[in-house]
Amino acid sequence: MDKSKIVLPCPPFIAPVLRKEVEALGYSVSHEGPLDISLMGSMADCMKLNLHLRSANKVLFQLKSFRATSPDQLYQQLYQIRWEDYLYEDGYLCITSYVNNEKILNTQFANVRVKDAVVDRMADKTGSRPDSGPLRNQMVLFLHWMDDQAAIYLDTSGETIAKHGYRKIPGKAPMMESLAAASIMASNWTPEQCFVNPMCGSGTLAIEAACIAAKKAPGINREKFGFHYFKGFDENKWETLKEEAIAAEVVPEIRIIATDHSRMAMQAAEQNAEAAGVAEYIEFKKCDFRDTPIPEEDGVVFLNPEYGERLGEEAELAVLYQQIGDFFKQDCKGKTGYIFTGNLQLAKRIGLRTKRRIPFMNAKIECRLLEYELYQGTKKVKDESKS
Repeated sequence: MDKSKIVLPCPPFIAPVLRKEVEALGYSVSHEGPLDISLMGSMADCMKLNLHLRSANKVLFQLKSFRATSPDQLYQQLYQIRWEDYLYEDGYLCITSYVNNEKILNTQFANVRVKDAVVDRMADKTGSRPDSGPLRNQMVLFLHWMDDQAAIYLDTSGETIAKHGYRKIPGKAPMMESLAAASIMASNWTPEQCFVNPMCGSGTLAIEAACIAAKKAPGINREKFGFHYFKGFDENKWETLKEEAIAAEVVPEIRIIATDHSRMAMQAAEQNAEAAGVAEYIEFKKCDFRDTPIPEEDGVVFLNPEYGERLGEEAELAVLYQQIGDFFKQDCKGKTGYIFTGNLQLAKRIGLRTKRRIPFMNAKIECRLLEYELYQGTKKVKDESKS
């Protein structure tokens, strides 16, 4: 396939992080919006992006953009596409969409018109009508229709790439893998520094840090993506991309520490790390967060405590957040502290001034990644040492 527009959807506030990821892979970003970024590339580029991106939801390859003022115009435009070049006669397809058009009250109707155009064209050209349905485990098409402007994309990911495939045991209120990776990449942590994750839960933050430090591609263990089901899929190119990714992996030379007071959480975290292929790089310890080992070298201490979403929990958690602040002040001097939380009232109990407050969304909860400089001694002494 020739080069075309590639769109990378992402959750709110993550586009700047995703842009840096894409640029680090050697691509030029042509557009950055609040919920996506875009670039020009080929199907081979889509494969590479699916393999390497940590913070994106999807990789969409545009087939056609056009004007459509009615469902009939939509059908006619889509029927003209040579679907027989992309879809096998006995294949299966799923239609997803974002529709904001005053003439379409039910987005499912737009999806049906897309499906009709594709299977009618296939029937006319090949004599066979492919199956369709809601499953996203094979070929997926995405329709974007805003007012009278429409575009149709091959969803080269299929199932979302926001999940990185290792979390066999999710644990309580888990953070999505892509969100964990994005929050780490938005911090000041570098893979040359230690990464300490008290209250690790199912281990997602520590595992993502280990994967970043080891340069392990998040899609390396996934068996199939959407592009595997496209006609003309270049298996040799895909195998080469995977071989290059594996060859680029390194052994981290820094300490990554994950602790939790729950035995079940620690078992889940260790099993998930095994599935991710990074268990050997993480030091696991069952203990209260205040007993977490803190290395002397530079690094970060990164916590994702509970938010207190249910009535009555906030009062109980207020003490916990105050204890986190004490832990930062007493045991984490010289490090950078991070708290990812969806409750800024509780965060006030930390009792430290934030250096940065980075916005994120965790599902429907507006959150902040709070950054704290944990000075050795007082800030005044720290500042005087520079003069």
